[in-house]
Amino acid sequence: MHPSTRRCFPRAAGLFAVLFSLAAAADNPTPFPGTHVIKTGHSYQALVEKLPEAVARNKMGVVAKASATLGAKSIGVTIPGNMVVMVFHPRYAIRMLAASVPAGIEAPLRFYITEGADGNATLTYREPSSVFAPYENAELDAMARELDAIFARIAADASS
Repeated sequence: MHPSTRRCFPRAAGLFAVLFSLAAAADNPTPFPGTHVIKTGHSYQALVEKLPEAVARNKMGVVAKASATLGAKSIGVTIPGNMVVMVFHPRYAIRMLAASVPAGIEAPLRFYITEGADGNATLTYREPSSVFAPYENAELDAMARELDAIFARIAADASS
């Protein structure tokens, strides 16, 4: 082995180890505190239909939906089911903004529906208390705890 190769091999091995650990870290399914990942026995389409019903039963509203699946389909590409459902209600928006105008960037809160290789859907969401915690505002924290219970019920209703 050439002497320069012997000097480079440990560096290359070290670089590979760093890159490998970064790739593993990039694959963390719950990088934020308070993230819930619920594997359901429902198909993607069934969960897409059940979630808005659960939102309404819990007196919240679907503000908007965004689907990478539909976007990809519009350019002729097929990808597994993928949709973000944005949920909030004006009564909470008023309270949120009274407590903290900067926190308004966090609303609406989101549920994320993804389709697994087995055809079953997964529902992911972050607890509102985790979303609003960085603002360190007691009024906002109280509202977020109320929303935690509502979001947990929505997730349970939709995934059952």
